[in-house]
Amino acid sequence: FKYESCMFCLSLGLHITYSFTCFQGNWASRGTVIQSSTSADMFAEKAIDGNRGLQQLDTGCSSTLNQTNPWWRVDLAHIYKVSRVVVTNRNDCCPEQINGAEIRIGNSLENNGNNNPICAIIPAIPAGESFSYSCGGMEGRYVNLIIPGDMKTLTLCEVEVFGKGNWASRGTVIQSSTSADMFAEKAIDGNRGLQQLDTGCSSTLNQTNPWWRVDLAHIYKVSRVVVTNRNDCCTEQINGAEIRIGNSLENNGNNNPICAIIPAIPAGESFSYSCGGMEGRYVNLIIPGDMKTLTLCEVEVFGKGILYLYYLVHKLN
Repeated sequence: FKYESCMFCLSLGLHITYSFTCFQGNWASRGTVIQSSTSADMFAEKAIDGNRGLQQLDTGCSSTLNQTNPWWRVDLAHIYKVSRVVVTNRNDCCPEQINGAEIRIGNSLENNGNNNPICAIIPAIPAGESFSYSCGGMEGRYVNLIIPGDMKTLTLCEVEVFGKGNWASRGTVIQSSTSADMFAEKAIDGNRGLQQLDTGCSSTLNQTNPWWRVDLAHIYKVSRVVVTNRNDCCTEQINGAEIRIGNSLENNGNNNPICAIIPAIPAGESFSYSCGGMEGRYVNLIIPGDMKTLTLCEVEVFGKGILYLYYLVHKLN
C-alpha cells in the first residue's frame, strides 16, 4: 500500500485518540504475475512483493532473459479503472534497459496481453527511482510492461497499480442463514447470477431480519454501493432492504448507520446507492421484518480512499 500525506484524528472520550492515515490500495500487490522468461531467480512475483530491491537486485526485482520483446504481466483478477502505474527501476548497472518500455492496460490476453491499449511509454527512469505514469482511468484486468525490440531485458524492481475498484470483491462475507448452496460469497464473485440464480447469487432462508455482511478489512470512505437483484421470481423480496455502513459489530453490524433503503430493484437490474463518503469497515444489507428472504446476485462497494488504523495514542490528562 502507498501512504498518502493526509491525516485524520478521532478522539474518543478523554483518554484515547485514534489517529488515521490515508492510503490508496496497490491492486498489483494481490495480483497474479507472469513474465516472458526468467533470469536466475528473479521471478515475476518480485515486482509486486513490496520490496523495491534497491539494496540487492536479485532479492527484490524481477527480470527476464535477454530476448525479443520481453514482457511482464499482472492479472488483477477484476476489472479496475486504473488511475496510475508506478514503476521502480533497477539501482545498479543498466538503468537504460527500461527505456522504451510500454505500459499496456486492458482485458484481452491476445499476444499475452501485449496488444492492449497503451497507458504510457517510459522514456527513461534514473537508477533506483520510482516514476508514476497517469492512465486516466483506463479500464482493465491486465497490466503489462513490454519492451519492443530484439536483445532486450526487462527488469522491474516494483510495479504498483492504483485506481478505483470494487472493494467488496476482496472482502470476507457472512450471512444470517444460507439457502441450499447460495453462499454469502456468491454476492462478491463478480458473477451477477443472471443466467442461473443458484450459481451466482447468495440467499438466506425465509426468516426474521435476514442479513448479509462484508468485512472490507480496513476502514473505507464509501462513495456508493451497487446491488444486483435476482432475475427470476420474487424480485420484490429486496424491497425495504437497508444498506448499513460502519465499524461496529453490535447486532452483527446491523445497528450501523444507514446509507440507503432500497425501495425496489427490477429483475436482474443493478442499482447504485450513494453513501456520500460514509466511513466503515463493515457493509451490511438487512431486510427488517418477519418471513423475509435476502437474495443478492452481486454487491459492489466503491470508495475514493481508505482510512486505516495507524496508531493508538494514550493521552495523559
